[in-house]
Amino acid sequence: MIRLLLFLSLPLYVIDQLTKQWIVRTFELNGEGRVVVPDFFTLHHVANTGIAFGQFNGGKYSNYIFGAVAMAALGLITWLYRKGTFPGRISRVAIALLVAGVCGNFTDRLLHGYVVDFLQFDLHVPLANPWPSFNVADSCVVCAAFLLAIASFAEVPQKEVQSDRP
Repeated sequence: MIRLLLFLSLPLYVIDQLTKQWIVRTFELNGEGRVVVPDFFTLHHVANTGIAFGQFNGGKYSNYIFGAVAMAALGLITWLYRKGTFPGRISRVAIALLVAGVCGNFTDRLLHGYVVDFLQFDLHVPLANPWPSFNVADSCVVCAAFLLAIASFAEVPQKEVQSDRP
């Protein structure tokens, strides 16, 4: 697992933080963005005190609550890993992605008082609101969730594997 943390989590965490630093230096908070692909992709700087994709954003204590949730999640992940809950490659990659995402957004909460979101895609889907802005860390968390869902069907926990052996 250490190799995954070093070769997957750490580089993704660094990419997340470097892109966010560039956004903070380059774009005014809630200011005009830069269209990269017309009618599809824009870079801009928005504050998110909520969770992934701006959910529960703007609450008075949201930043503190979700910061505490992030730390609890890392503790739970560590505990579950030690119990052998993530036996296969898919779940371990998912956990490495999750660690990168949680650490990236938690670092923002400490440094900026909010999570820096900056990727805005217009998917031209008829929603009440446009697709929410997000960042590299959010992408890691979403990919981790998909991989964990796959792993829940494709991998057998270590206790079950061990009990099958004579």
